[in-house]
Amino acid sequence: MSDTDSFIQEVTEEVRRDHLFKLIRKYGWIAIAVVILIVAGAAYREYSRSQDRTTAQAFGSQILAALDKNEHQERVQTLDTITAPDAAGAALLAMLKSSELAADGKSKDAVAALDTVANDLKVDPRYRDIATFKRLIRDDAGLAVQERREGFEYLATPGNPLRLLASEQLAILDLAQGDVEAATNRLSEILQDAELTQGLRQRASQMMIALGKDPTALGQ
Repeated sequence: MSDTDSFIQEVTEEVRRDHLFKLIRKYGWIAIAVVILIVAGAAYREYSRSQDRTTAQAFGSQILAALDKNEHQERVQTLDTITAPDAAGAALLAMLKSSELAADGKSKDAVAALDTVANDLKVDPRYRDIATFKRLIRDDAGLAVQERREGFEYLATPGNPLRLLASEQLAILDLAQGDVEAATNRLSEILQDAELTQGLRQRASQMMIALGKDPTALGQ
């Protein structure tokens, strides 16, 4: 698995708790540099490697400096002064800004920041899907239940890095609408998936137990 794939996988695991900025702190400029280098054309990749890494390092340092501010408003204002080196960087900035706006109680602006990523065709589909997921899980996004369901069903398609998290949200919607059988079936499928993460396993197991089911008896 490449560094970029590892980064995306960890993002999907953390995105439900809106902690994208922790991943930025963890990986710093290295992950951003990898994204930029992959986007660069193969013909001049070696030539531009040094320059791209320098740009990415500066970009990452600016982000960390912004997140070190004490107040959410200060962080947003500082993030607004940062110029992203490419579409992927702009997507990261927008999602970080959305998190800070939400924490500051500015729900409408937080949703709007996510929309800028989700609707930008220049952005890698994986980042667009992350922004869409973050929007779908927000209770203040103004979405009807059916809209949320359709959005999660799209993200739950095979091959999507967010498919298991989306399936979890669909199970929650099933429960909210009183369809215990559908929720149980979804949770069972999640728990038997080969790509299941430890965090999701724990949450799905807890929901199964709450529904009176034994998660350890699956497949027996």
